[in-house]
Amino acid sequence: MVTRLIYLLLFVAPQVLLYLYLRARLPDPSRPRRARMVRGALALVFLLFNVPWVFVAQRALLGSMWSVGRLPLTAPWIAWQLLGWILLALVALYLLGKGGWWLTTKLRGAWLVVRGGADAGDADREQPLTTHHPVVSRRRFLARAVYSYAAAGATLSSYGIWSAYRLPQLTRRTLRFRDLPAGLEGLTLLHLSDLHAGVHLGEDKMQEVVAQANALRPDLIVQTGDMIDISPSYIPAYVRAFRELRAPLGVVTVLGNHDRYTGEREVIRGCQDAGQVFVQNGCHVIERGGATLALLGIDDPHNWSADDPQTADVDAALAAAPPDAFRVLLAHRPGAWDSAAPRGIPLTLAGHIHGGQLYLPLVGWSPGRLITKYVMGHFQRGASQLYVSRGIGVVGVPIRVFAPPEIELFDLRRG
Repeated sequence: MVTRLIYLLLFVAPQVLLYLYLRARLPDPSRPRRARMVRGALALVFLLFNVPWVFVAQRALLGSMWSVGRLPLTAPWIAWQLLGWILLALVALYLLGKGGWWLTTKLRGAWLVVRGGADAGDADREQPLTTHHPVVSRRRFLARAVYSYAAAGATLSSYGIWSAYRLPQLTRRTLRFRDLPAGLEGLTLLHLSDLHAGVHLGEDKMQEVVAQANALRPDLIVQTGDMIDISPSYIPAYVRAFRELRAPLGVVTVLGNHDRYTGEREVIRGCQDAGQVFVQNGCHVIERGGATLALLGIDDPHNWSADDPQTADVDAALAAAPPDAFRVLLAHRPGAWDSAAPRGIPLTLAGHIHGGQLYLPLVGWSPGRLITKYVMGHFQRGASQLYVSRGIGVVGVPIRVFAPPEIELFDLRRG
């Protein structure tokens, strides 16, 4: 309870600070009537846009955190909160820059005064620099910032919601391995992860994802967990949609943490009813062109920790694999690669992070970095490779900003 309360206060703080700062600085004191109107408008805007905190606080403190994502208009509200942090940071940078400019001007002026007194007479003495009035006043800057804040919030909300509900982008990538058996040359492997069938991804959308996957005609399809989001009531729709998923070498699936929250046995039974092979800390062997492909599947760990290498699980799966097989590790959490790479497993496929659902392109940062160093994309360490999918669905909040949903089609090649 105390930890949740601290988190709530941390997330609310930027909105409170921003409101207090704008209330003090934005109104023009020389125009009292207009200043009162500005303060009233600010109070109304911040009150309306922060009403959801009442429901979020109630559910977060007294109920389940997962229910927060099921509040109406959650995504626009989250975008507003993100913009609160961003605008507060911009205001802080503005004030720091202005303070630095003022200090530099003062120091430079004092240096010129001293220099003039030491090297010249009173008539020729250099005068200190004067401080010019800024081109844009602080009040005007803040007014423009507020307008930009509202516009950016609306734009970010619209983009984030559209991105969360769109069909996943297709990432095509050729992966090369020195020791790839000749029989596996040119094998196409489709990677699906983090579907999160549930309130934000219904049966119609699942059918569209299945049609998109089938149209690619992959040789093999793998899923790396989080098929279902929290409630087992979504399993029948998943079975109806995904029993149409087709690949000549089959569909192989492993468990994710949300599948555990839903009910491990129920999810496994649902995947098997959809015609999939489910692997738990073991190995599924495929023969192709005289070559052996060992798909090592590990469970999501029961005790969560950041970048958990899952050494015991990886070793258990390896022990079940033929010694001469080309091995691919299927793990929900990408931290398992820290065990796979030293053990000579050529390829690890994972998901879990969703690319953080928010990515800052210029900064190159995502909230997923708080969970793992492998947020999304391709990684290589020696002869071992890892690909972390951004996933298909969303968790909690239906918003994706510069981290669109993704499925990946890999072409395995020797080289």
